[in-house]
Amino acid sequence: MTSPSPVVVVTCLDDPTADLVISELARRRVPVVRLDPGDFPSEVTVRADLGESGLGGTLRTTTRSLALDHVRSVYWRRPRPYAGPPGLDSPESEWCAEQARYGLGGILAALLPESHYVNHPWANRAAEQKPAQLTAAAGGGFRVPPTLLTNDPRAARDFTEEYGRVVYKPLYNSDYADEDGRALTVWVEEITPDELNAGVAVTLHLFQQRVEKVADVRLTAVGDNLFAVRIDGSPGLDWRRHYDALRYTLIEAPPEIAKAVQAYLTHFRLTFGAFDFGLDPTGGWHFYECNPNGQFAWFPDHITTRIVHAIADQLQQPHRGPR
Repeated sequence: MTSPSPVVVVTCLDDPTADLVISELARRRVPVVRLDPGDFPSEVTVRADLGESGLGGTLRTTTRSLALDHVRSVYWRRPRPYAGPPGLDSPESEWCAEQARYGLGGILAALLPESHYVNHPWANRAAEQKPAQLTAAAGGGFRVPPTLLTNDPRAARDFTEEYGRVVYKPLYNSDYADEDGRALTVWVEEITPDELNAGVAVTLHLFQQRVEKVADVRLTAVGDNLFAVRIDGSPGLDWRRHYDALRYTLIEAPPEIAKAVQAYLTHFRLTFGAFDFGLDPTGGWHFYECNPNGQFAWFPDHITTRIVHAIADQLQQPHRGPR
């Protein structure tokens, strides 16, 4: 009798969100192999065989052995970057890291059909691009605030003068540190024409008309399951800066929002997505962004548990969700 196929969880060691899902799978007696590509090659060994029958072989970590042709599904979370082995000079180390990224990364992306991933890493990568997000959202039925992408200071000033209250948003939450090496976060901030200078020209920036909102909404989609949470109590523009002041209420997503969410997931071939909206005084939902790999473990337990169960359902019984 063959053993049941495992769920492969691709993530770093410090991932409370993945920990909750793994615990739920363990409660259901679903085997799990946890893997961090950042541990390769020191703690991960791979032998992949490719032939007429497809991909086979074995991947081993310090605690697990995985048959590459015996995988139930893949939960792609927050793996560390690929790295070269210690002790090599920078050019050689970078070359080894690139070989690992395209080699091991390619193996992990080829284990199963895309429908067995939550989410497929290439789908995540495509769906992280803000311009693509906004274009797909507008085309799929969401209400998107007027937005400018530019490195032209004059265009930025014209936009802020035309729309009055305008916010600046980073295009990607990449690592950023000050001169002392302290990690910094670029928050969503309101900006005026007087604050725009030649610095706009050094890279691409995103400017957007500010939504006059009464609350925020984080909608977590897991296949056909939608968990919309109204967020109240933020004293500032970016609620992520004020977790201690926030109140969370589960609400129903309007039918037109639910339809647009499913269209968006299908467009990017996603099973999971964390959507952010601004809620205006008339009840209108304004699309901000969708993180294809967003966090949710910071919600109260009665909300988090429902999302964890929905993800575990997807991983335990693949083929479910929009395609």
